Amino acid sequence: MTWPEAAALDPERAVAILPVGAVEAHGPHLPLGTDRVIAEAMADEGARRLAERGWAPLVLPAIDYTAAPFAAGFAGTVSVRPDTVTALVVDVAAALAGRGWRCLAIANAHLDPAHLGALAAAAEQIRAEGRIAAAFPDLTRRPWATRLGEEFASGACHAGRYEGSIVLAARPDLVREEARRALPANPASLSRAIRAGLTTFEAAGGPRAYFGDPAAASAEEGRERIVELGRILEEAVLEAVGEPMPMGAPAAAIESRR
Repeated sequence: MTWPEAAALDPERAVAILPVGAVEAHGPHLPLGTDRVIAEAMADEGARRLAERGWAPLVLPAIDYTAAPFAAGFAGTVSVRPDTVTALVVDVAAALAGRGWRCLAIANAHLDPAHLGALAAAAEQIRAEGRIAAAFPDLTRRPWATRLGEEFASGACHAGRYEGSIVLAARPDLVREEARRALPANPASLSRAIRAGLTTFEAAGGPRAYFGDPAAASAEEGRERIVELGRILEEAVLEAVGEPMPMGAPAAAIESRR
């Protein structure tokens, strides 16, 4: 998009979608940029759905570098301070608000607690300033967490069936198939480990930086998960801008607004 094309957007209907990933170990079978792949798939599907509803969505270039302390012990992982992430997202929102844009939506696929805290702080600050609406569906919380499959809900979902399926659907060329098919399932739950106060993949029971069942992943399941992620993003945007929920929206999404 050129700047005149950007200038031609109706700011009252303009929704900027910011994919947020990480550079982080995802087992021996998925790339370090796995979270970006998932975030961009979520952003694209959400944009498609919003466009069908008469909005003018624009998918921004992704944020790749963020807080990733859980995977810091693995080669290739790049982690930055949470405050850096918060400041960057707030500044992006301020730039869009200066053009009168209606909403900034964060399509996030990285679930490290430090990172989620940074994004939550950014969304809170953006809303407090009141210049632009902010949509940030935290996938680890209700109602979203219950809509992405059994493995995701279990917390054993880093580079396992859930993430592996989405990468197989969106970028199969990035998957090391021989390694993926040979990996045994790892049922250790990251969510339980986090509640117990553990702070690294190794301590949580992931010595090879994966949790879940990579061998069970499929592109078919991945396509279903992408659709659901797009729907979640759409619902979060509509809630942020005060537009009625889509007809037939899941009951969990309607309940979240009460």
